[in-house]
Amino acid sequence: MIWLALAALLAWAVLLLGRGFFWLARDDDRDAASLPDPARWPAVVALVPARDEAETIGATVQGLLAQDYPGPFRLVVVDDRSTDGTGAAALAAAGGDPRLTVVPGRARPPGWTGKLWALEQGLAEALREVPDRLLLTDADIRHVPDSLRRLVQRAEARGLVLVSLMARLRCASAAERWLIPAFIFFFQMLYPFRWSNNPRARTAAAAGGCVLLDRAAFERAGGLAPIRGAIIDDCALARRMKAVGPIWTGLTERVESLRPYEGLDAIRRMVARTAYAQLGYNPLLLAGMIAALALIFLAPPLLALLAAGPARWLGLLGWAAMALAFAPTLLRFGLSPLRGFALPGIAAAYMAFTLDSALAEWRGRGGMWKGEAGPRADRATGLD
Repeated sequence: MIWLALAALLAWAVLLLGRGFFWLARDDDRDAASLPDPARWPAVVALVPARDEAETIGATVQGLLAQDYPGPFRLVVVDDRSTDGTGAAALAAAGGDPRLTVVPGRARPPGWTGKLWALEQGLAEALREVPDRLLLTDADIRHVPDSLRRLVQRAEARGLVLVSLMARLRCASAAERWLIPAFIFFFQMLYPFRWSNNPRARTAAAAGGCVLLDRAAFERAGGLAPIRGAIIDDCALARRMKAVGPIWTGLTERVESLRPYEGLDAIRRMVARTAYAQLGYNPLLLAGMIAALALIFLAPPLLALLAAGPARWLGLLGWAAMALAFAPTLLRFGLSPLRGFALPGIAAAYMAFTLDSALAEWRGRGGMWKGEAGPRADRATGLD
């Protein structure tokens, strides 16, 4: 019991002190207003892949067309074979603004994920006038009016080839309040932003809902084709871009996700889509990850509640360290830091979601995007 407690406490010491202090959630764009204006505002084209997003595409389009950006700006929406009038909703939201172009999507070829294929189709239109920068953003993302201007200021001031903002996720329903802050916490634990933003570190992270790219660097990195089958496409893109120049990723209040996760099942599907891909589809890594998470998140409270003597006190100390680490993320969502003591139960839910992700992959249903299977299913059926 004591050795187990010491191992868990050592793991928390490493997490608190040895991973770029990710848990402080301090890498954000709060300094954006102090960034200088560039000598010339680069031309930007925003690309939005959209399939069956009629409920949110209007807010996304309106937010992008309302940007106070001083330079040339266009918007390309790829209507990826929607059945709910997404393309028409985008045009209606634009109110005739000529800066919007809606591109009808074609069937996904083997080897591509659905989202990346939609983006690839939009690139042909976006690159027609050779913009300086590309903004990749999702059809359920709302940008405040200065979002693009601040992104470009950061990119130009620091010579960045990629700037990405982790959109503020919706946190309204009970399921969202209990589980969504942990998604941000776990993402930063896996990809510490401080490491990702360090040109000398190997870690590379991006949040796919908002990614600003230097177009020339993007082309030097090979475009989207080298990552066409990536399920975790944002981090795959970040790795490619970091190989050709510096990148930066941070938290923000300027970019907001409109996607609702009203119940547990919706969050399960969101996590399960990519969880097993994160482990390289390797069952040994899956088993190791489950064991590691059990040691880190489950052992301390179990020891605190069930053990006696020193093991119990060490378990309590580990549980307190866990709550301390989660507190800054909870505060960003306006939630009580006391919820940090529930992190063991939340982590157990994410462990179950990861196992569900593996089961879906083994059943040939892994990596689904908008109801469509991805490249691994293509290979299984001989299409790729």
